[in-house]
Amino acid sequence: MSDERAPEVGTLALDAKTGRIGQVMGHVGPYVQLRPPHGGTEWDARPEDVRPAGDHARLRARVAEVNANSGGVL
Repeated sequence: MSDERAPEVGTLALDAKTGRIGQVMGHVGPYVQLRPPHGGTEWDARPEDVRPAGDHARLRARVAEVNANSGGVL
């Protein structure tokens, strides 16, 4: 990908168009492939809509992952 601002594969990123956070899985054609941090179906995002995830977004993703893995047990 030629855009030097594009997040690297493996990092968390924010899809500003949808408000979703995902792990960057790759760059194919004009798109960035993102996957929910706790697993799930990848989606394509336009590079201009993808930003590195900030601290708040990373924390939100981590909480979602912990909740998903807790099985409802507190």
